[in-house]
Amino acid sequence: MNASRVKPQLFALLHSETSDTFSSTRRTHTMSENSYQPATVWKWDPEAKGNGAKTNRPIAGATHEKALPVGKHPLQLYSLGTPNGQKVTILLEELLAVGVKEAEYDAWLIRIGDGDQFGSGFVDINPNAKIPALSDHSVNPPQRVFESGNILLYLADKFGHFLPDDLAGRTEALNWLFWLQGAAPFVGGGFGHFYHYAPEKIEYAINRYTLETKRLLDVLDRRLAESRFLGGDAYTIADIATWPWFGGLVLNNQYGATEFLDAKSYKNVVRWAQEIAERLAVIRGRKVNRVMGDPAEQLHERHDASDFDTNTEDKRQA
Repeated sequence: MNASRVKPQLFALLHSETSDTFSSTRRTHTMSENSYQPATVWKWDPEAKGNGAKTNRPIAGATHEKALPVGKHPLQLYSLGTPNGQKVTILLEELLAVGVKEAEYDAWLIRIGDGDQFGSGFVDINPNAKIPALSDHSVNPPQRVFESGNILLYLADKFGHFLPDDLAGRTEALNWLFWLQGAAPFVGGGFGHFYHYAPEKIEYAINRYTLETKRLLDVLDRRLAESRFLGGDAYTIADIATWPWFGGLVLNNQYGATEFLDAKSYKNVVRWAQEIAERLAVIRGRKVNRVMGDPAEQLHERHDASDFDTNTEDKRQA
């Protein structure tokens, strides 16, 4: 590693295996002070504090029979307005904005807190029981598509937009798409969980995932210092996948952590995130299947373009 290129605050973290921060963490969580010891064989306790029993289980498959609704459009999306869900709705709105009428879609709300993703219809489309999931009814039989990155790639290939045609350009965009797919779990399931959602603050876990999140922000910042977008000069599915995660960190105080991460110091990420945030398709797409925040920013289900004007929660509650 070229230490001269590393930001001072990140350098301190990366080279502090014996620093006070990590030494303190080790002292805090010594065996004598932490009463928890793993069992010989782990057993699931659905009632355990903070284990997310409604959203996660140690087994696969459906918990109940429930068919999924099917609307009038070729593309049927079953999702929630999380960063992973926003990837797909942003791309669909971008496709419609460039005149791809065949990208019209119905977006059905899947409330993961209620266990909707464990219904039999949803599991038929995504055996992994995670949002988003897509069913393409323009082909017979309908094509199921799951995993958010794969949905983006499927739609980009199907409609011929937001992914370069030339091999070099396509490969560079896909480099960054798959970078994001590997990076996001550290940001969400790691940092976001332990910093914001976990029922107790664990210093070691927060330090571990803060270090990795800041490293990823630095990777992104360095790339965007040399390129307008992740794949090069053109806006692609790599940007669409990455923006809901890292744009959220630097612009929208995701997890209440913008100050904690010093996220505004990643100037190139901020510049990139602000440019993307101003796109009309992004403004629309991030509202779809959203159930938190300003009611004017929530469109629980989307079945027609006019829903953005008539069916956001502020209007439904008026």
